[in-house]
Amino acid sequence: MMFNNHLFTAHRQLIYQMTKREITSRYRGSALGMLWSFINPLLMLIVYTFVFSVVFKAKWPGTVEESKSQFAIILFAGMIVHAFYCEVLNLSSNTIVGNSNYVKKVVFPLEVLTLITTFAALFNMFISTLVLFAINLILGDSIHWTILLTPVVVLPLFILTIGSGWLVSALGVYIRDISQFMGVLTSLLLFLSPVFFSLNSLPAEFRGIIELNPLTFIIEQFRKVFIFGELPDFIGLIEYAFFSLIFTLISYKLFNKLRKGFADVI
Repeated sequence: MMFNNHLFTAHRQLIYQMTKREITSRYRGSALGMLWSFINPLLMLIVYTFVFSVVFKAKWPGTVEESKSQFAIILFAGMIVHAFYCEVLNLSSNTIVGNSNYVKKVVFPLEVLTLITTFAALFNMFISTLVLFAINLILGDSIHWTILLTPVVVLPLFILTIGSGWLVSALGVYIRDISQFMGVLTSLLLFLSPVFFSLNSLPAEFRGIIELNPLTFIIEQFRKVFIFGELPDFIGLIEYAFFSLIFTLISYKLFNKLRKGFADVI
């Protein structure tokens, strides 16, 4: 059996409570509390708008020339996708080691730790997307009905992220240097994805390299439905989801195989 059939159902209350605790713990003790989840992405968007639209006067190919904020909004949309995936990668490297008390408990389902990290990152992604939506409204940009398809675009990446989290968290127990490598990898994923540039503006010989990045396709589709009002590539999303599911199933099996030695290593 590749997936425990009760992974989500039997542990849904545990996942919900621990995800809630994970989110609130990040802001516990601060004066503004959960408001920081809105303030942080808002400040980042303001900085992007100033730097790229005012200082560098950057324009995104194919967009309206008069829109000074358009480049920053398009860039921020790409950053939202990147931040979601890479937050899970960075945190997963220490998921098991940082929760060694759970490893000793035979009855505790260690696999849910990755789900908790992923759902917490998904919450942050949701808040950032709300900020992006609000800024679009404030600036008077068009709000397209295709925005309703955003979950369809994010779902395949969500599946891939869970698998990546299981893989990294399991390897992180045996290879402690993996946390350092994740920092390098997430930077590579940022600069080798169309976050700061349009994929169509690249020479053909380099485009293939960028398309190997698992974030590239989702970033492009996210922008399509959320900003440009275009339908996503449904066939491409189905294929992406299929391969993500296969990868996640393999990662889950590998996680369960390696977990037998967690207690000995930790």
